[in-house]
Amino acid sequence: MLSDRAALRAAHLILASGSPRRVEIFNEVLQLEARVVPSTFPENLDKSLYTPTEYVQENARLKAMEVYTRLMSEAEGPPRLVVGADTVVVLEGEILEKPKSEEHAREMLRRLSGGSHEVSTGVALIYGPAGADASDVAPHTEMFVETTKVEFGELSSETIDAYVESGEPMDKAGAYGIQGVGGSFVSSITGCYFNVVGFPMHRFCTKLDLKRLTM
Repeated sequence: MLSDRAALRAAHLILASGSPRRVEIFNEVLQLEARVVPSTFPENLDKSLYTPTEYVQENARLKAMEVYTRLMSEAEGPPRLVVGADTVVVLEGEILEKPKSEEHAREMLRRLSGGSHEVSTGVALIYGPAGADASDVAPHTEMFVETTKVEFGELSSETIDAYVESGEPMDKAGAYGIQGVGGSFVSSITGCYFNVVGFPMHRFCTKLDLKRLTM
C-alpha cells in the first residue's frame, strides 16, 4: 500500500470515527490525510442478538453507512471510500465496551486481572461509485474482523484504583489502553498490536481494493 498512498489521498478517504487512536493511525502513522467525520450512529444494538464478531462488524457497518449517507448530499457527490470501525474487549464470550462509571472500570479491570481476553475490531469499507450518475448507484461494502489475544498480569487493588483515578480507562473498551499506562498490565499479546489500540492497520492495508478507488 505504501506505493499507492498518493491514490488513496486523491480519493479523499473518509474516516467515520472521532477516536484519537484511529485518527493517529490513519493520518500520522499511515499518512493518508483522511477526512475525519465522526459517525452519529447511536451504537444501540442489542448485544444479545449477536456474537461478538457479528456485533463489531455490524456496528462498524452502521457507523460507516451513516456517514456515507450523510455525505451523499454534498456537492461533490458520494464519497469514494468511507471506513468505519468498532472495537470491543471480549472476556469469556461477554462483550466489554467503554466503562459507564469509575466503579464499572474497576470491575472490568478486576475481571481482566491475571487472565486472558480477546480484543476484536470490526472494520467496514464502503466504496462509493464514480461517474456522473454515481448518486443513483448503490455503494459496495466489504467487512472484516480482526481478533487479538491479550494476557494480563495480576493487578492489585491499589494499582486498579490508581489507574482509574488517572482517567485513562474511561474512554476505552475494556477500561484500558495498551498504548498508555495500561500497556504495563499486558504480559503478552498474540496477534496485531494496532488492533488492540483500535484499528488493525496491517489487515486494513491488505484488504483495501485500490482498483475500486481508481476506476
